[in-house]
Amino acid sequence: MKNVENVRLYRKMGFYEKVIKRIIDVICSGLVLIVFSWLYVAIAILVRIKLGSPVLFTQYRPGLINPETGCEYIFKMYKFRTMTDERDEKGTLLSDEARLTKFGAWLRYTSLDELPEVFNILNGTMTIIGPRPQLVRDMVFMTETQRMRHTAKPGLSGLAQVSGRNAISWEEKFKYDLEYINHVSFLKDLDIIIKTIDKAVIHKDGITDGDSVTAKDFGEYLLSEGYITQEEFIEKNMEAEKILRTE
Repeated sequence: MKNVENVRLYRKMGFYEKVIKRIIDVICSGLVLIVFSWLYVAIAILVRIKLGSPVLFTQYRPGLINPETGCEYIFKMYKFRTMTDERDEKGTLLSDEARLTKFGAWLRYTSLDELPEVFNILNGTMTIIGPRPQLVRDMVFMTETQRMRHTAKPGLSGLAQVSGRNAISWEEKFKYDLEYINHVSFLKDLDIIIKTIDKAVIHKDGITDGDSVTAKDFGEYLLSEGYITQEEFIEKNMEAEKILRTE
């Protein structure tokens, strides 16, 4: 459950972030699961019928950095499944675009696929508002400054999401994440919650990245822009695979 050791990646949390946010997380996530249990059951049944099993899609993501080791805690994030397991004649999974059904696209469009992340909030690996957890293969390409986003618990939504989500560049995402961790407060979180409801639920802004059903990985972006070489790209992806193999 570790990344490369770096004891310098540390940020002191205030009382609100360390204590009050956790209380709010537990109360709100518990209420959501009770009040909307019917919705979870309904979506789970539809996913099972239309996409098969498993109903939940799980993926390892980098979480909060342990200040004693400077390493990210790698946790399992939960979502409702949106893709099939269709493969070609050689047994290789088809592209994301080919496996994403109309029903799965609708789940993403409405952000309903994110609902199971409430379980992550309840178990403490995530919070309601914070930097969105990226992929492990994104983490290995981050600079130390960019990895500072991991000194805050990852969130269901964050400042970058209400500022454009996948429609903004990677540089802008990191800028917003770092801006947030330097100004964590109840009023800031409340403002982001209100904007999240407006953008994700009402206007459906920035769900996809251009013409692709999924956003381009950070490493792919760096490679396409010429910031890293093909050799560096391969080396870092091997590092990510090594981290995931230890989970």
